Amino acid sequence: MNTTLTATPSTWQQRIKSLGPGIMMATAAVGGSHLVASTKAGATYGWQLIGLILLVNLFKYPFFRAGVQYTLGTGKSLIQGYAEMGKGYLWLYTGLNVISGIVNTAALLLFSASLLGYFLPWTIPLTTLAAIVLAICLVILLAGHFKALDKLSKVIMGVLVVTTVAAVVIALNQGPVAPTDYVSPSPWQVSAIGFIVIMMGWMPAPIEISSITSLWLKNQQQEQQVTADSALFDFNVGYIGTALLAVAFVILGALVLHGNGAELKSSGIGFSHQLVGMYAQTIGEWSGNLIALVAFFCIFGSTITVIDGYSRALAESQLLITNKALGQRKYHQVWMIAVSACALAILLFFTSSLMDMLNFAMVLAFMTTPIFALINYLLVTRTELPTELKLSTNMKLLSWAGLIYLFSFLAVFIWWKWFM
Repeated sequence: MNTTLTATPSTWQQRIKSLGPGIMMATAAVGGSHLVASTKAGATYGWQLIGLILLVNLFKYPFFRAGVQYTLGTGKSLIQGYAEMGKGYLWLYTGLNVISGIVNTAALLLFSASLLGYFLPWTIPLTTLAAIVLAICLVILLAGHFKALDKLSKVIMGVLVVTTVAAVVIALNQGPVAPTDYVSPSPWQVSAIGFIVIMMGWMPAPIEISSITSLWLKNQQQEQQVTADSALFDFNVGYIGTALLAVAFVILGALVLHGNGAELKSSGIGFSHQLVGMYAQTIGEWSGNLIALVAFFCIFGSTITVIDGYSRALAESQLLITNKALGQRKYHQVWMIAVSACALAILLFFTSSLMDMLNFAMVLAFMTTPIFALINYLLVTRTELPTELKLSTNMKLLSWAGLIYLFSFLAVFIWWKWFM
């Protein structure tokens, strides 16, 4: 057990220096779940779902935090913990990651390409733009690897926070576009279950991001000293930041799109373009570029961190399954290329089926979330961790409340999807 990492308290300087894995987690999380789902929640239902969004972030907090606790306390990743609990869990996790990694990368590439095309004065096919975005991501990742991703994610999150706050301030100053007598539809009805499930399933991110965060933390430990205090500070900044950004996007949707009389686009790409266009009409043409910049940084940041994170997790899983030494960079590089090639192939040959694939990946991730949340809880509670990393009584109570919530909502979803 690596207890030296948790032995000394952190100064504020060390805390700031240790920012990394939590920020990368936030960058991966603020893609479709924030830009599309959160904004659409505000656009459709106004302010009504803000409480639910904060609640689901609170209930999932212990299970994402488990990646930091387990890795700091044992020196192992959560994926190693899954393998030690049984190869069946490892195979389930690996299968989920193969599907999610490829389909999510394809969707994010198409999303990034669409938003990139918004800035260009000439028309370029989306698949060509997607290939350009992919090439940029791979060059950054293969050339600079972890350090490059660490620095880039901080820049992206910094720009994202500043531009989002600016957009919210402008929208608040302008006031809502909805007429004063407009009556918002209620989200508390059976017809809204599908949207709410998808929104909460990927809020703040799919559960496998917790294991990817633990891998990023392991890599950070190899390059600098990390204490329990600094690592948990980094995680809290990233996690709480994603929750606040989700609320910010709900506010944008509620003020700019809610009740304006236009029909909302169903696809994520169409909705993002609609958001940019309507915001420009409401506040001024100059603001369109600001919102487009926010949207592009959201999706590009998610794209590059997803490529790195899922590939890193698949490489670790492969090495554990084949009983080879961990930490071999070539496996990570091969998986980055393989995931990217498969994602690009989907865009070239199966674009029309991409939404069906993405919906399948989202449903699969939602249905496996309670399972891996329970596994993460068991790993943290059954492992001898240093005192500062153990779950407090309050955190255990929150974990049980979260598990009850996740399994209950899974039951509601199964009833709605297959038995209603």
